[in-house]
Amino acid sequence: MARRKKVEQKAESSGGWIVTFSDLMSLLLTFFILLYSMSSVSEAKFLEASQSLQMALNGRGGGTTILTDSTSIVEEPPASPTEEVINPEIEELYEKVTGYVEENDLTSKVSIEMDKDGVYVDIQESVLFSSGSADVSEPGKQTLSVLAELVNSLKNDLVVEGYTDDVPIRNSSFSNNWELSSGRAISVLRYLSEQEKVDPKRLSAKGYGEYTPSVPNNTDANRAINRRVNIVIVYDSQEARR
Repeated sequence: MARRKKVEQKAESSGGWIVTFSDLMSLLLTFFILLYSMSSVSEAKFLEASQSLQMALNGRGGGTTILTDSTSIVEEPPASPTEEVINPEIEELYEKVTGYVEENDLTSKVSIEMDKDGVYVDIQESVLFSSGSADVSEPGKQTLSVLAELVNSLKNDLVVEGYTDDVPIRNSSFSNNWELSSGRAISVLRYLSEQEKVDPKRLSAKGYGEYTPSVPNNTDANRAINRRVNIVIVYDSQEARR
């Protein structure tokens, strides 16, 4: 009897480690689940950060900026590839032309703009011409004479550009808007050259007709804006240094 009891006690004690092992596995499983859940929270941010770093190493502009003192990620818009950079010499020329126009009380007759190609003196049709005509009016001649003093003080080439609205024209002189815009540009060119002694080697003319409007041709006021002549003071770095 004593021997049988000893065997039974040994059998009962041999299975106790399973409970401990089971508890240990449960704890380990809970621990790994906890680790996984913590890592999955930052997975998206980690991916975003790694992509940002890769873009930076590849030399691409714009993208994501990572804040080292915070978990947030701030998106910065990339620089526009079409953004125009204006040469400082053009800006200086623009200031000179604008100052001259203001000093000579021409702000109600002309407007000034600039881009990478130069400075534009925009003269409305009503200042220079009668409706449907390419003959420079007397008030227009006075305006051109004042502007001629400015352009004669410069060495830049000049392009005279003619524009119209989209209303069809047909008269004894012109059969379409292209002819009218070209005729007006040439009339201004000839006046500057023949009457104001602007060097003809510096001058050229272009007619754009109705096809390059400043604003949509959908109102009478907009059509009046589109009927204009531009004197483009062309920027050339070599000319500027002479």
